[in-house]
Amino acid sequence: MNDKSLRDLRRPSRPASGKPPRITFPCRYPLKVVGDAAEDFAAVVCQIVSRHDPEFDASRMQVVDSRNGRFQSVRISIHATGEAQLQALFVELKATGRVHMVV
Repeated sequence: MNDKSLRDLRRPSRPASGKPPRITFPCRYPLKVVGDAAEDFAAVVCQIVSRHDPEFDASRMQVVDSRNGRFQSVRISIHATGEAQLQALFVELKATGRVHMVV
């Protein structure tokens, strides 16, 4: 297999329109929430996520500190029911003033 074939395998397929495929709801939806490191950062994220996903399992949450310890990323997976739910979750996370990025 040549290098071009390997790149093609890693590239997500796109429909003929060239637009990325839409998400089919409901689904498991992974998120990474990045903010300033603090003892309660993961708890704040967990509390907000639980309001938007009653099935959220905090025991599967992963907290990773940045190399210099200034930031933390909280990695979770939620049961996504629709775009409105995701948008409301993103808005509430950003409204804390502690979240720098949601990916």
